[in-house]
Amino acid sequence: METLELKQQQTETSKTVSISGSEAVLEALISEGVTTLFGYPGGAIMPIYDALYDYCDKLDHILVRHEQGGIHAAQGFARASGKTGVVFATSGPGATNLVTGLADAMIDSTPLVCITGQVFAHLLGTDAFQETDVINITTPVTKWNYQVTDATEIPHVLAKAFYIAGSGRPGPVLIDITKNAQLQKFDYEGYKKCDHIRSYRPKPIVRKEYIEEAAKLINEAERPFVIFGQGVILGKAEKEFKAFIEKGGLPAAWTIMGMSAIPTDHPLGVGMLGMHGNYGPNVLTNECDVLIAVGMRFDDRVTGRLDKYAKQAKVIHLDIDPAEIDKNVKATVGVWGDCKETLPLLTELLQQKVYPSWLQKFHDYMEKEKVTCIEPEMNPSGEVLSMGEVIKTLNELTNGDAIIVTDVGQHQMVACRYAKYNQSKSNITSGGLGTMGYALPAAIGAAYGDPSRTTVAIIGDGGFQMTIQELGTIMQFKPNVKILILNNQFLGMVRQWQQLFHEKRYSFVDIQSPDFVQVAKGYGIEGQSVSERSKLKDALKAMLQSKESYLLEVMVGKENNVFPMVPQGRGVAECVLSKEEI
Repeated sequence: METLELKQQQTETSKTVSISGSEAVLEALISEGVTTLFGYPGGAIMPIYDALYDYCDKLDHILVRHEQGGIHAAQGFARASGKTGVVFATSGPGATNLVTGLADAMIDSTPLVCITGQVFAHLLGTDAFQETDVINITTPVTKWNYQVTDATEIPHVLAKAFYIAGSGRPGPVLIDITKNAQLQKFDYEGYKKCDHIRSYRPKPIVRKEYIEEAAKLINEAERPFVIFGQGVILGKAEKEFKAFIEKGGLPAAWTIMGMSAIPTDHPLGVGMLGMHGNYGPNVLTNECDVLIAVGMRFDDRVTGRLDKYAKQAKVIHLDIDPAEIDKNVKATVGVWGDCKETLPLLTELLQQKVYPSWLQKFHDYMEKEKVTCIEPEMNPSGEVLSMGEVIKTLNELTNGDAIIVTDVGQHQMVACRYAKYNQSKSNITSGGLGTMGYALPAAIGAAYGDPSRTTVAIIGDGGFQMTIQELGTIMQFKPNVKILILNNQFLGMVRQWQQLFHEKRYSFVDIQSPDFVQVAKGYGIEGQSVSERSKLKDALKAMLQSKESYLLEVMVGKENNVFPMVPQGRGVAECVLSKEEI
């Protein structure tokens, strides 16, 4: 099959060239700057894969072992690179296997373009082999989806797809292409990127009066407090945000998704919010007089009981998505717009201030937390290793420069609490959906998204077994991923809840695992398992210094719990430091 470049050379006198719908898909990807994509072939998408045979010098396709692995890898790529991730899947089960990743990307605002094959147009609605109504299935979990039945639609539909996925509040887009459209030849006049859709406004108009109202409230505040989320990172507004808090002298706490937007050791950074966040930020949310929320959505894991959340405070909410303002927490002033644009406008109106006594309250609470939670976790007195000391040692060896990809569970909370970050796009995790099995494929994607940095996947023994087959992807394509399994021989977070709130009735959380090191060796990946403190640092060094992917299993305490904790049904100020306080 001839490439488009050769065809254009052969038809220099013509403004158009005849190509197939499949070739048009690949030309669109190249025009959008895509170099790496993830996927799994099948019957309904075979024409696109046939065309891909001639584009391998321009598009690096990573063959995953399961479509869910493909979409999580695309998510990791997007989160590490700041670009739009791309994944291919076939019809029927191939497409439905993307749904979990779509839901995950939707709630975490991750830009993706997912391209699925579909049966021939004349077979739609006939229950043909591997036919599924992917459009209706994925409508609730995509920012936009569309079914192509005619090849002539492909260039402008994909241009719209990339524009919608990456603009405004990002999200996943799915384009379903019937097999006849993939095979159909048409006169191709080139690809034009989309920069405007009449019915779609990705950025709301910034209203100057709201900026002024917000600045007035901040300037008059005695105990201002900033809470920020991933919107700062998605908006590429890290510098603008740093300038904002530094001019205003504003204490700032991050959500799990906002983590790494500023370095974790920034003098105004006061820790993490949420159910397992730091004690001070949670308690003092209910003592501040002005609460400034930037690029976050007041998720229930951050707020606890809404009827007990920051009732004393005037709330300023900056967000690019107007639907988020007043959705959960009523704002005194809602500032619509891209925070890269709104923050400088707000900063300009701020008075240069510091709040030493107010900031000291955060430090005082942190000292209390250190005694009761942090010190026992980071420097345990017993022989059994803790998750916290593993993260502490990892910090010492990476200097906060690694990309940390976490799965879901206790290890995720411990890693997010204790990992150190010096630069943005360093914390990659499944925040809103909480998808077990996310970390391994997402780490593969992250390794392609930013190969200049070390990528460490921190995974529990339960989540690892959900996508363990993606070790095959590592074996074949050799991305450099460091796999750190924190094995407590339990589904740890569920076990913690069963212990604390269900009278220690451990119902189906005692999970057995294979010999992970031997499994990895079967895939050609070196590794080791450690359970002794004296061997931990050297084992982590061996993992990090390996020139290839490496698996390190660390056996940790079986019944260790993660504290502080805001128990379900309580307000953030009712954060507890130990199980005795529940």
